[in-house]
Amino acid sequence: MVTQPSSSTSATPTTRPPAPADLQAGIDQHLLDTVGVESSEATPTDLMQAVSQVARQQLSQRWVAAQARDRESKARRVVYLSMEFLMGRTLSNALGALNLRGPAAAGLSHYAQTLEDICDREPDAALGNGGLGRLAACFLDSMATVGLPSFGYGIRYEYGMFAQDIQNGAQMEYPDPWLENGTPWEFPRANITYPVRFGGWVEPVDGKSVWRHAGEVAAKAYDMVVPGHGTDKVSTLRLWKAVAPAHIDLNAFNTGDYARAASAKNEYENISWVLYPNDSTPAGRELRLKQEYFFVAASVQDLIQRHLAEHPTLLNLAEKVAIHLNDTHPAIGVAELMRVLHDEHNLAWGTAWAICRKTFSYTNHTLMPEALETWPVALIQHVLPRHMEIIFRINKEFLDEAAAHRPGDNQFLARLSLIDEHGERRVRMAHLSIVGSHKVNGVSALHSDLLVQTIFADFASIWPDRFTNMTNGVTPRRWLAQANPDLSSLLDRTLGGNWRLDLDQLQRLREHKHDPSFQNAFMAIKRANKVRLAALIERTTGVKVSPDSLFDVQVKRIHEYKRQLLNVLHVVTRYQAILAHPEGVNGQPWVPRTVVFAGKAASSYVTAKSIIRLIHDVGAVINADPRIGDKLKLVFVPNYGVSVAEVIMPGADLSEQISTAGTEASGTGNMKLALNGALTIGTDDGANIEIRQNVGDDNIFIFGLRTPEVQALRQSGYQPMRYYDNNPELKAVLDAIAGGQFTPTEPGRYRALVDSLLWGGDHYLLLADYASYVAAQSRVDDLYRRPDEWCARAITNVAGMGVFSSDRTIREYARQIWHIEADAIKT
Repeated sequence: MVTQPSSSTSATPTTRPPAPADLQAGIDQHLLDTVGVESSEATPTDLMQAVSQVARQQLSQRWVAAQARDRESKARRVVYLSMEFLMGRTLSNALGALNLRGPAAAGLSHYAQTLEDICDREPDAALGNGGLGRLAACFLDSMATVGLPSFGYGIRYEYGMFAQDIQNGAQMEYPDPWLENGTPWEFPRANITYPVRFGGWVEPVDGKSVWRHAGEVAAKAYDMVVPGHGTDKVSTLRLWKAVAPAHIDLNAFNTGDYARAASAKNEYENISWVLYPNDSTPAGRELRLKQEYFFVAASVQDLIQRHLAEHPTLLNLAEKVAIHLNDTHPAIGVAELMRVLHDEHNLAWGTAWAICRKTFSYTNHTLMPEALETWPVALIQHVLPRHMEIIFRINKEFLDEAAAHRPGDNQFLARLSLIDEHGERRVRMAHLSIVGSHKVNGVSALHSDLLVQTIFADFASIWPDRFTNMTNGVTPRRWLAQANPDLSSLLDRTLGGNWRLDLDQLQRLREHKHDPSFQNAFMAIKRANKVRLAALIERTTGVKVSPDSLFDVQVKRIHEYKRQLLNVLHVVTRYQAILAHPEGVNGQPWVPRTVVFAGKAASSYVTAKSIIRLIHDVGAVINADPRIGDKLKLVFVPNYGVSVAEVIMPGADLSEQISTAGTEASGTGNMKLALNGALTIGTDDGANIEIRQNVGDDNIFIFGLRTPEVQALRQSGYQPMRYYDNNPELKAVLDAIAGGQFTPTEPGRYRALVDSLLWGGDHYLLLADYASYVAAQSRVDDLYRRPDEWCARAITNVAGMGVFSSDRTIREYARQIWHIEADAIKT
């Protein structure tokens, strides 16, 4: 265990927030010096820039001081490699970390502006898409808060993934130029630039392999500072921008061939344009591979240079650096570090490999074999010829080791091989990550168990101690303190303010769950949040919804395994039931319900985009039906991101977490929604299991097949048509969708979608879980009719979320995987 000196962190910030008058003076100064406008002429966007500069100035002081302390102590650092960092807006979070929210609000009142309106002027940083990227952002927040010396490394995307628009119910993708007007939150590092090379060939020179590259791009560094809370520590997010070595072909430009003059610049600089380019074409796949190598190569060069500036040798690299692979996107880093250590710094292969294995650790985020990243051998040989040689050598030596473990078992070796030899030869990046790491973790208890029982069982048979679990978490600063300020104030009055740094204190809310005054305050806050969400829905969709209805929310990436389609089947079931029984069922009136979807489908994912269109078509019919009124509404909020989530999470009553059991690694949206007082309806999957264990079986709506039952059903020969034939309610729903009830001008629009369930195998078992899901929704209605009991269970959910703080997760990573111990990490 490596212990950092106590001076590396402080329990409380050493800087005091300025008085409101001082902060207003700072705003005036930055309006003049940085923005270049008179204070009387400042627009809300100008004010956002000026307030950001005030906060940036204090963050800069913390950043410089923290880096100096880490250099002086030669600290062991965490290097977190991730293709995504879904940071969201920075201003409000920075002000909270700096204790400037009150002074900023008071200072802005001088300009007749509210802090909330000014913060809303900031665009979301388009550096990620889904849970993977948001998890990375929460982790950086927690690394700073618990005092870990850390660097996050990623790509400075010019446009992010895409901005989602809806036209005639269909998803349309547009560039998201979040950097169009610049951002006050990045620090360009003009003196930090590294070459990243591609292509060419490898030739032997004096007994060494020499890579003769064919192309080169410069990686330029831009830093974003992620502040800790309750401390002066910060984390650094270093992002790489791709810059062509030469801007244009001047000869071509002078002869009028302007397109050719700029082609080289565009060819290289498009590496950092877009997150996850469409990889359905060969050019898109090559660009994706180049992206992954680009940021890894720059990051490895950066950490090596930092290490050598503090230490005379690379032999102690593993004692001073912990490199973590957030999924397989940075897996090529294993081969790159080997290339750098062996080829460039002349370490013996065995020495370099020992260092590599001790340095890397890897988080797996999926149980689905089809989702594990692979690359064609031919493509890697074309783009990274030396790395392919290194991977071949790693694989040979590993298989020799594995053969000794189970002699003569060629099938065992074939399953373990880094190269999939079936059909087109492909490199298995998850296998490379496992072989090159000293620890591999899943992200929930069930997921981690299944990793060693299923997709990685062969590896676990060789290295049982290499696999462990790190249940995901979310930062309470962003997802409660910032997203839900009214509930945060209630918690402050009830518990004191330290729950932001010790989320386990929420357990004390259980004492108040039946207290009428606390319940009244809790539900008043929930209704205010629902009013705010209803305003967002009307503004973005044009649909007016009642805040007195039950807000039923499913917000996440649109994917078949997340089963948004199952949710739609229930909506249609409910619609048909209301038409048949307008006064209610079983002597009870209908519970008014607003079903809210949000999320993006990958641009090339046809089925997911079809589900989005179905949601809109069903919603258009239901929302316009005068017989339904407010009994049922269906809406899709476009362009889902962190800022939209910060409005949706506090306003949700019901959280839909309905993936097929055994497919969701963890989930973090489930944690954020429960933290804000939503009850979960879900399968016993991912972190839902641990949420159930922490809130109690009576405070969550679990339905459907468990993971062993899913496996048994598939092995016995699942026949979805049996469910269709034997359930008249389900049959009516599918017939209505397939028959064009919601698309009268194009009756066959969803025939293929329904056929994929009835005749295509229903891979994610929607029909098998349908009846159980509908029954669970009836239990939701029954409880919502008893508002005091619903409120008590919602409070219990908030009280049970302490274990899902990302601070807890990061402390466990630090101790068990990264082997770093600092004063602030000790309990």
